[in-house]
Amino acid sequence: MNWHDFEIAAPELAALGRAAFEEQHLCTLGTLRADGWPRVSPCEVYFVGDDLLLGMMPNSRKALDLRRDARITITNGQTERIPRLGDFKAYGRAIEIFDQPTRDALADAQEAIIDWRPTDPFHVFALDISSAGYISFGEGARVLRWTSGGAEERLAHPDG
Repeated sequence: MNWHDFEIAAPELAALGRAAFEEQHLCTLGTLRADGWPRVSPCEVYFVGDDLLLGMMPNSRKALDLRRDARITITNGQTERIPRLGDFKAYGRAIEIFDQPTRDALADAQEAIIDWRPTDPFHVFALDISSAGYISFGEGARVLRWTSGGAEERLAHPDG
């Protein structure tokens, strides 16, 4: 499901993920290499229309991974041992976007936010979300999870 539908299905979880991604416009991306080993890469993320979009350099290893095997994991970037915005993870499939208006909208979003615009060729993928999770620590500690077809769930926190 696209990000908009995810926001309807799991509003609290989606709001936490959106806040984290909009603060940095970066994620840590997990893909599968051709030999089956995981690949972890930084990647920029932007909300455009109903989608969370990922832009990648032409023929980057992570883009080629996704073309071969669309399974994907993203998590918000962490710079502290106890992340201020918690730890959000989404799992699903990457859908490559060839539609020029959507590609242009991603380029517009990047230019507006970071004052740089990608030029063709570049890869654009939308996240098709199948499950997500979140954990935070300290004051307001909580654990949430959601899977496609299910309800957003609040789980017991491991700290207590």
